[in-house]
Amino acid sequence: MIWPLRTEAELRSACGDADLVMWTGQGLRGPARAWALGDAVVAACPGIARGDRLAVHGPVPEAVRLVRHALAELGPGYRPWGEARLLAAVAARVDGLAERGRFSWMSLPVGAAGSLPPAVVDGGPQVGWLPAGEEAEVAALLAADAPHSYAVPGAAGVRRWAGIRLDGELAAVAADAWSAPTVGLLAGVATRARHRGRGLARLVCGWLTRQLVACYGRAALMVDDDNPAAITVYERLGYRRMRVMACQVTA
Repeated sequence: MIWPLRTEAELRSACGDADLVMWTGQGLRGPARAWALGDAVVAACPGIARGDRLAVHGPVPEAVRLVRHALAELGPGYRPWGEARLLAAVAARVDGLAERGRFSWMSLPVGAAGSLPPAVVDGGPQVGWLPAGEEAEVAALLAADAPHSYAVPGAAGVRRWAGIRLDGELAAVAADAWSAPTVGLLAGVATRARHRGRGLARLVCGWLTRQLVACYGRAALMVDDDNPAAITVYERLGYRRMRVMACQVTA
C-alpha cells in the first residue's frame, strides 16, 4: 500500500537519508509532499531550482507505482528525477514519461568539510558574504560569464551570495540557493573570464561549502556532465558524483 509521509523524520527513515531525496523534499514544508511503498520513496516540491521536481528512490517496480501515483496527485508538470539507471527503467514503464536530460548530482560526505581549502588568495582578499546592495554587480557578472545559471539575484529561493574581489572587482561568486533544512545547495558558480585559471572558483566554492555544512549539515550541487572543469573543481573539494536523469510527461 502507498502511504504518505508527513514529516521530515519519516522521509529520512524511508529513504535512508538519501541527500537528493531530502533536498527535493525540502523538509516536507509548505507544498512539498512525499509517499513511500516498500523500499521506494518519492518526494516532490514545486519551484526549486526553477522546476517542479519529483525525486525517485528505490526498487524499480515500487518506484514505478509511486511515480504514477504522484503524477496523478500533483499533475503532469512535475519532473521525476534521480539516479540515471533507475529513472531510465522507470521511464520505460510509465506511459508518456520521456527523458528530459542527464546531468550530475554531487554531494559532500558528512565530515568532509574539514579538508576544504582556506578562503584566501595568496594572502590577499578573502571570500565572504556579499551585501544585498552588490546584487546588481553579481547579476552583471553572471550575465557576462555564466548566462545559463539557474541561480540569479532576486530569484525565488536564492538566499545569499558569496564572492571574492581582486583589485576591487568582483571576480568570482557562488550562491546558497533552494537549500533544504538538512541539505544546503551550492549554485550560481561563476568566475569572471579574465580571472579564470587562478583557482578562484575552488576558493569560493570551498568557503561556501563550509557555510552550507555549518548551516544545514550537508552540501550538494548540480552540474552539467559536459563541464569537466567544474566537475574537477568539485571533486577536488571532496564532492562525490552521481549521474542523474530527469524526465517529463510528454503525452
